Amino acid sequence: MPEGKIIKALSGFYYVLGPDGMIQCRGRGIFRKNKVTPLVGDEVVYQAENENEGYIMEVKERKNELVRPPIANVDQAILVFSAVEPEFSTMLLDRFLVLIEYNHIRPLICITKLDLAQSETQKLEKFALEYRDAGYEVLFTSSETSQGIEELSPYLEGKISVFAGQSGVGKSSLLNALRPDLDLKVNDISQHLGRGKHTTRHVELIKIGRNGLVADTPGFSSLEFTEIEPTELNFCFPDIEKLSEDCKFRGCLHVSEPKCAVKAAVEAGSLPGYRYEHYKVFLQEIKDRKPRY
Repeated sequence: MPEGKIIKALSGFYYVLGPDGMIQCRGRGIFRKNKVTPLVGDEVVYQAENENEGYIMEVKERKNELVRPPIANVDQAILVFSAVEPEFSTMLLDRFLVLIEYNHIRPLICITKLDLAQSETQKLEKFALEYRDAGYEVLFTSSETSQGIEELSPYLEGKISVFAGQSGVGKSSLLNALRPDLDLKVNDISQHLGRGKHTTRHVELIKIGRNGLVADTPGFSSLEFTEIEPTELNFCFPDIEKLSEDCKFRGCLHVSEPKCAVKAAVEAGSLPGYRYEHYKVFLQEIKDRKPRY
């Protein structure tokens, strides 16, 4: 039986890109019985009933999956944050980064709307330098002026990428700049709410460049750390994880333990204070989480 990749899921149908093109499939009842829900990005085995319709018979093993947005086998997450409107937030960025790191997805930080942020440029450059020092790649872009668009394109080749971020930051505008024929709907920022309305209603993989696939998603509807344990948070901060190798105690949580290399780095100014403060906030949030049964 042929194999393919689910490109879109909508109203109970799965659109699979196979060797003979796109075919609309339904899932066999066995998936409901085994509580397996096919996701966009899944590699599947399918049976064609005719040229246009078929059934998914098997879902191949996934390397990762996200619940919100529902997508599997993601190679990288383009974390889109605007310089202004809405204002750039390191707290929100770190929350996204922790979730992406926990799911073993490579993040790329993309700061948009540079054309609107002339007065903020120096501050944003400082943040970019600090996140690069932490091990992340950071790009500056503007959909209006096309700044950074050519630089972003090579990152998408040969990968499944998720564009994620706060609503209103310009995800759809960025995709339109990468592929103008898409003409994705863009809503203006609500001045009253200070954020945009979601303009994307389902998850779909869009071809970008020669062989890149990008998911324009409705965004993460949950940014809670429901799966992460206190001892795992350390590994979701690459800069803190590296420093922790020099902590005196194995399993150091970097809060009250003596001879902690992470706290020493904050005091010395080699680890940005806000990164450490966010780590402590997230750690307490995880500790305060109700136990799962």
